[in-house]
Amino acid sequence: MVGVLCVFPRACVVAGLRELFHKVRYTPAGVEDNGPFVMAKKDSDPFLARSTRALQRNAEQAGPAAGASYTLIGAIILLGGIGYAVDRWRGTSPWFLLGGLVLGIVVGMYELARTVWKR
Repeated sequence: MVGVLCVFPRACVVAGLRELFHKVRYTPAGVEDNGPFVMAKKDSDPFLARSTRALQRNAEQAGPAAGASYTLIGAIILLGGIGYAVDRWRGTSPWFLLGGLVLGIVVGMYELARTVWKR
């Protein structure tokens, strides 16, 4: 039976062979540096700690872009809502709403451009 799939290859016995994949050398004997093909040294840093640090680093780098996008959306919603409320109060149909939406887009785009082209 050659087509046996083993979850733990060391425990499998297939066609009389014991301990499949038990002595694989990834670098030639006596070679310390084999370019990009060197196996990593024993990592003393746990996986969860590295993952958490990488997530934190990515969140810090994405912070300004996320803030600018929230500002864009918030300005459109807030100023559009104020325009809608003024329209309801004054009885003017869509004019303050449209003015609020346009002003929200202008303010949001200004904040977005200021974040993108920060020196």
